[in-house]
This record gives sequence, structure tokens and C-alpha cells, in this order.
Amino acid sequence: MTILVTGATGTVGSQVVQQLVQRGADVRALVRDPAKARQAGLPAGVELAKGDLLDVDSLRSALKGVSTLFLLNAVTPDEFTQALAALNLAREAGIERIVYLSVIHADLYVNVPHFAGKFGVERMIERMGFNATILRPAYFIGNDLTVKDVVLGHGVYPMPVGSKGLAMVDTRDIAEIAAIELIRREQSAAPLPLERINLVGPDTLSGPDLAAIWSEALQRPVAYGGGDVEGFERNLRNFMPGWMAYDMRLMAERFLSDGMRPEAGDVERLTRMLGRPLHSYREFAAGVAASA
Repeated sequence: MTILVTGATGTVGSQVVQQLVQRGADVRALVRDPAKARQAGLPAGVELAKGDLLDVDSLRSALKGVSTLFLLNAVTPDEFTQALAALNLAREAGIERIVYLSVIHADLYVNVPHFAGKFGVERMIERMGFNATILRPAYFIGNDLTVKDVVLGHGVYPMPVGSKGLAMVDTRDIAEIAAIELIRREQSAAPLPLERINLVGPDTLSGPDLAAIWSEALQRPVAYGGGDVEGFERNLRNFMPGWMAYDMRLMAERFLSDGMRPEAGDVERLTRMLGRPLHSYREFAAGVAASA
């Protein structure tokens, strides 16, 4: 029985592959370039299927003999189309067991394109009758590597997080929970019912909270830069397409208005599943400070 992992060379997908291999699973990874995938560190025992989520023939081939699917779609203009193609081809291949990486508050941030797309995929998973775990991660802690130079060089935490708080999550925790769920569904004698799991960190942090954590880690003052979403979008345009920068701006606006908070019991549930504490933002900041 084989688990197919899409997005297998990305930050989360590559860690999911590693976690599955450590647990003795038979893993097939969907990759665009097998040679680069090996160079990127995918384990030798992982079967590589060359293909793309928009290449129907290659995806159909990759799904042959697969029992469980890990579906991860990058943020692209055609993310929704990619996901629906994968779901339809999975159903065609007789696959019933799926773990899908969505996003927390997909049903709340309805004006944010990549949130709305993922919520649409969630609805399709339900309507198509798949037995799935829908993982809903909050903001990735590691995203803040993109602003570490501003924090270190200028003493400002610039992300427009606001005062409501974000339950930032470590991708290592995301990957391990994904692997646990994939194995659980893979090994179940009968398909398990649909379930949603919020993936959050141990703390819900506001902009001032994050600045205080950086101040402690660096042993010097770090200020919170405030909620300038226009400036945020403008800066993002320096290294990503305009449509994506605007998508991120809309997300930041919802950070300010709504936050990204866990539901009651989320942290305790994840801690039980992992059998250990969740990785924290404080741990991340301390690591960055130590290597600076």
C-alpha cells in the first residue's frame, strides 16, 4: 500500500515524506524533476513519480496503486483547479483516504483568494464523499525568516500582525501531524470519517508580543512596526508577483481585524497526538538570535 505525497519538495511536503519514511511507510513523491528532488534530499527509498498537478496524464499515472493521498497545493493562480483535478483523478483511481492541507479560518477569511480556494476544496472533499483529514494550519513560524534581517538590522518587527493574535505553528509540527494522520488512515481496516484538525502553536501572539520575544532573544529593544498593510504589499512586490502580494495583503488585513486564534482544546489535542510539547515562536527567535 502506497502513500502519494504532492508538494513533496516543498517546506512542508519534504518533511512529511521524511516523517513517513521514519514510520516505515511506502512513499511515492510527485515531483517535476526527479534529479533535482534527489539533490534536494528526498530519501533514496522514496519512489519518485515525475509529474505535475495540471498534467492529467502524469497525475493519473502517479495515482496508480496508491491507497492514501496527501494533497498539498502551493499558492498559485490555478491552485483550485489543481486541487479539483487531483480529487477527481483520485476518485477515478479508487482512492478513498486523503489528508488535505488547508488553512485555519478558511471559512472566515472568505475574501482572501488562497483561503477561499482552500475552503472550496474542503467543500468538494465533503461533497465528493472522501474519507479525509483536513488539516488547517495557522501562520507558519518559519515565514518570519523573511523579516529576520529587518529585526536584526533595524530593531523592528515589521509583520502587520495586529493585536488580536496569531497562533503561529512550526512546520515540523505540521509535518508530523500529517504523517500521523496519513498512517492512521492508511492502516485503518475501514475508511475513517471526515475530520478537521486545527494546527496551531502553543501561544497566540500579537505584534507587541512578538516584538517582546525578539527583544528578549536579542537582549536589545525591538519595536513592533504596526499595521501598515499598504507598505507590506509594496515590500512583497519586490520578490513576488503582484497578485500574490495583494493576496498576502488581504490576509494581513484579516490578521488585524480578526486574528488567527485557536479553538478551545486545539493545543491540548495536538500535544496528545505528538506526545510532546509544540514548538514555540520563542524557540524560533532564540535560534535565529544564536546564529546571528
